[in-house]
Amino acid sequence: MDTQDLHDRGLRLRCELFGAAAVEQRVNALGEFGAPLQHLINAYAYGDVWSRPGLPLATKSLAMIAMMAAAGKPAELRVHLKGALKNGCTPEEIREILLLVALYCGIPASIDAHKAAVEVLREAGPR
Repeated sequence: MDTQDLHDRGLRLRCELFGAAAVEQRVNALGEFGAPLQHLINAYAYGDVWSRPGLPLATKSLAMIAMMAAAGKPAELRVHLKGALKNGCTPEEIREILLLVALYCGIPASIDAHKAAVEVLREAGPR
């Protein structure tokens, strides 16, 4: 599969995970300057790794939540919290992942991640 095919597959999956409007906003956020980065993200992150069948999308989402929380990346954390909800993760599963972050990556990282999760869950409405 060439990189354009990977890109197209990744863009389709990314839109399914996060919604077309959110993806379009992120793809266009850095204009032409950011186009090569967006190509890498679409082709390799979503067209290749996220498209692999070895783990369910919900599991991948929970892993991303843990990594973004641990790394202190709040903007990416919010993106993946929203994606996790679309992938069928429950608020309880998200909370359990963030408790693991507290134990293994630090309470301050988990506090910030809990705040982001509460905001995203509030925006998403009752489940």
